[in-house]
Amino acid sequence: MVEPSSWIEISTSALRDNIRELKRIIGPRIEFCSVVKANAYGHGLAEFVPLAEQCGVRNFGVFSAEEAATLIEYRTAASDVMIMGALESSDVGWAVENGLSFWVFDLGRLEAAEKAAARCGRPARIHLELETGMYRLGLSARSLAAAVQRISRRPEKLVLEGVCSHLAGAESSANNHRISSQIEVFQERLAAIPTEKVGGFKRHLSGSAAGLIFPAARGDMVRFGIAHYGFWPSLETRMTFLEGKHRTRKTRFRRVMSWLSRLMDIKTVPAGKFVGYGNSFLTTRKTRIAAVPAGYHHGMERSQSNLGHVLVRGLRCPIVGIINMNMMSVDITHVPDARVGDEVVIIGHQGRDEITVGEFGSRTKDLTYETLARLNANLKRSIVE
Repeated sequence: MVEPSSWIEISTSALRDNIRELKRIIGPRIEFCSVVKANAYGHGLAEFVPLAEQCGVRNFGVFSAEEAATLIEYRTAASDVMIMGALESSDVGWAVENGLSFWVFDLGRLEAAEKAAARCGRPARIHLELETGMYRLGLSARSLAAAVQRISRRPEKLVLEGVCSHLAGAESSANNHRISSQIEVFQERLAAIPTEKVGGFKRHLSGSAAGLIFPAARGDMVRFGIAHYGFWPSLETRMTFLEGKHRTRKTRFRRVMSWLSRLMDIKTVPAGKFVGYGNSFLTTRKTRIAAVPAGYHHGMERSQSNLGHVLVRGLRCPIVGIINMNMMSVDITHVPDARVGDEVVIIGHQGRDEITVGEFGSRTKDLTYETLARLNANLKRSIVE
């Protein structure tokens, strides 16, 4: 078996603990939906979905039909899949045939769903997405009324699974007024839907941040993304949550992912020499430089050059010189026992230290979401306890 140059490990116990804690926070009556768009936030859709199912998850949200196709290939249980974004008209029939639910944010998609249901001989499972103030996607009040009327006339073809919306940045207190207004609009639009004509449906509005700090927005289901991977949506979210009614309990999310590599080569460089491409790093003393086979092709941002650190034998080692496509250099002068083949931690724990994803991205002002989503899908991912 060929060994990878760098790889990602997914922790079963961390994911199990995160899901258990989040379910405790929202309570037993609210459904838990695992959002696995962007290759499960970089964790690997093929590896993460079966693991989440082992941890009791039965609802998954993806962005596109392409992601949904990958998910249903790897799911190991009768889990529900909800497409929250891109779904071409030509793929609506495929979604209906496979029993997938999907968001409807315009009347054209609703018409396509009805036609697909007629062809497939089974109803389309739809979630009506409402425009509540984000101004990205969603049905207006007038379009909602038209959609409800159409659904009520075609119950054998159109099943209303849910009514939903998306909040415009609940992780920042700067958006609190806007978020509160969206919640109010959502409740008003819900009140205008005649349930006696369309039947019961799930109400869902919240992702991780709102699910944690806006209890009124939890509805019947919370779509957890970043939090169940082990990260607070923002420092503000963490502070707001811990200052609330949960302050008496120490809530801690565990990072599910670690990113690892090995020392590939070590050389001693004299003082006064430039390392790597260009002249961004000059040695000021005799320096031990190690090559690590991970670069921007794998998701290591080039902007981390001369800023980032990795762990070698439990000690922080600075990245020096320009990060290459497949490789970077680190200064291991202060780790005299380091040898070729030693484990390198790019993200994760080693000894008493840790390189966090937040720290990894903050040096370049990247969001945790960005850092995770950039990780190359071809990196080998393995499950550990």
